[in-house]
Amino acid sequence: MAASNRRPVCAVVGVGPGLGAALARRFAEQYAVALVARGEDKLTALAKAIESDGGNAIPVCADVAKAADIATAFDKIRHELGDVDALLYNAAMRPFGKLMDTKPSTFENSWRVNAFGAFLAAQEVVPAMLKRGSGVIIFTGATAGVKPYATSAAFGPAKFAMRGLAQVMARDLQPQGIHVAYVNVDGAIDMPFIRERFPQLGADEMLKPSAIAETYWHLAHQDRSAWSHEVDVRPFKEKW
Repeated sequence: MAASNRRPVCAVVGVGPGLGAALARRFAEQYAVALVARGEDKLTALAKAIESDGGNAIPVCADVAKAADIATAFDKIRHELGDVDALLYNAAMRPFGKLMDTKPSTFENSWRVNAFGAFLAAQEVVPAMLKRGSGVIIFTGATAGVKPYATSAAFGPAKFAMRGLAQVMARDLQPQGIHVAYVNVDGAIDMPFIRERFPQLGADEMLKPSAIAETYWHLAHQDRSAWSHEVDVRPFKEKW
């Protein structure tokens, strides 16, 4: 996927304590990793942990809902690590609420974080990928992007927009060597926030972040003769 004389670069956009951190750790085994999110302290701590394990990671503080922040973030990544070989867009804003419970600002912000940010990040990395003739872009989707509940008045449309973007990009870019995939995370991810909000869920009823990260790794390294575009991941007890 990348030239053999340089270490490939992976940008993980949306790095929190769950899937984002797991993706960063998994890809840091063979990639130089850029950690993109808003919390500078947590990013710095994770970057140091990855480096202590022998990896190469840099923290990149950005609000992905803002176009200027996205542009500045990728300028930094290109300057410090080089062109991006793999973009993992994991940023999300997940508000709960029915139509009349949802503020217009919540609807807009959810779209900005989930779909607009993905669009902007893709535009930052695609030119170099096209020039190279290879690259990987993976979007983190959700159940709401396929079958939203009534309480997903903001989140569902945002994930549908992201899913549509992924399909458009795949049709455009895959014939040019860029693998685009959408991962439907169909279930609750095992992380502190989820355990607090849904205490009734047992460990077997949630997805392990490290296990999801393995699916991303597999997608990023599939042979181009058998690329997957849309992949579901769910715990074995999840109803669907």
